[in-house]
Amino acid sequence: MEKNGLKRTALFETHTALDARMVQFSGWEMPLLYSGIAQEHRSVREAAGLFDISHMGEFQFDGPDALEFLNHILSNDLAKLEPDSGQYSLLCQDNGGVIDDLYAYRLGQDRYLLIVNASRLEVDWMWIKAQCNSNSKSLQLEMTNRSGELSALALQGPKAAEIIAGVFPAAVELQKNQIAELDFSGATTWVSRTGYTGEDGFELVVPNERVVSLWKQFMSLGPALGLMPAGLGARDTLRTEAGYSLYGHELTAETTPIEASLGWAVALDKPDFIGRETLAAQKQNGVSRRCIGFKMTSKSAPPREHYKIFAADGTGREIGEVTSGMQSPSLGCGIGLGYVESAHAKSGTDIEIEIRNRRFLAQVVKRPIFRKLD
Repeated sequence: MEKNGLKRTALFETHTALDARMVQFSGWEMPLLYSGIAQEHRSVREAAGLFDISHMGEFQFDGPDALEFLNHILSNDLAKLEPDSGQYSLLCQDNGGVIDDLYAYRLGQDRYLLIVNASRLEVDWMWIKAQCNSNSKSLQLEMTNRSGELSALALQGPKAAEIIAGVFPAAVELQKNQIAELDFSGATTWVSRTGYTGEDGFELVVPNERVVSLWKQFMSLGPALGLMPAGLGARDTLRTEAGYSLYGHELTAETTPIEASLGWAVALDKPDFIGRETLAAQKQNGVSRRCIGFKMTSKSAPPREHYKIFAADGTGREIGEVTSGMQSPSLGCGIGLGYVESAHAKSGTDIEIEIRNRRFLAQVVKRPIFRKLD
């Protein structure tokens, strides 16, 4: 569904009925918030939140050559996946620059599913098709862009398992990064124990015609356990507290996974893949800058994207830039992600953030920036 040049998910009318504030995001009209960003954020941290993530893309790959092809274009090693499990991975250019970050699932012996970012869906699909077409041999591979026929939800928070048990009892048995093909009203639904909030939770992919019914079922079961609908605003504050990258911010075609501190998702021990030579050299020789998480240690307005970062060692040198920044609802102080010179990237290093022409003290911290007490 599309209006005024913006795409709408199958849940658009559900969101407007809830008086959601709708905004443009990557060509889609999506809910920014319902009751309020801070309230929705706390709901996910303390109970559960339900997100419409139908704007994201789904690519399916089937055939004997699916593994070989995907392992050539992805940074991580799909050969390490057992059936019904997934892993975080990246698509990279020859120079190591990131095309997109995504989740890759092995659905069966020769079946794979990629979940990609809405902002990169068309770019990803065209690039993947080009890689397939340029392959010298005839691949036994069928690629299908199923994004137009599928919707997706994210049920996140400490009460998520209790809520999902009322709809998909088998989902509770899933371990982190596992995926199951389950039935909902006669439709195949993929349910994975993954998320983008730093909390336990599930992501569900369902046919467009079933997503409204699934949303309503969760919302009928969940309020007793504190479930609230949550929008893009809370999704952003939650992922920043968790230290997760967002394409267009921490990840771009000009940044590599090594610079982004995502080397753990680069499998240099597998056969050749696109970008390997550059990434292997960076891993061995180091990089001039790295992505960090930071927390404000002096009282200030919240840090924001593109704010300058300075050394706090007395030199006053500019050493980097904020890529994501906000007031943390969980910590009650400013937090953010950004790139700094590698010499200043170690946890515990003091830095300064320039906010409204004044510099305020902050400290580099390990990710996740917000950690729950055991």
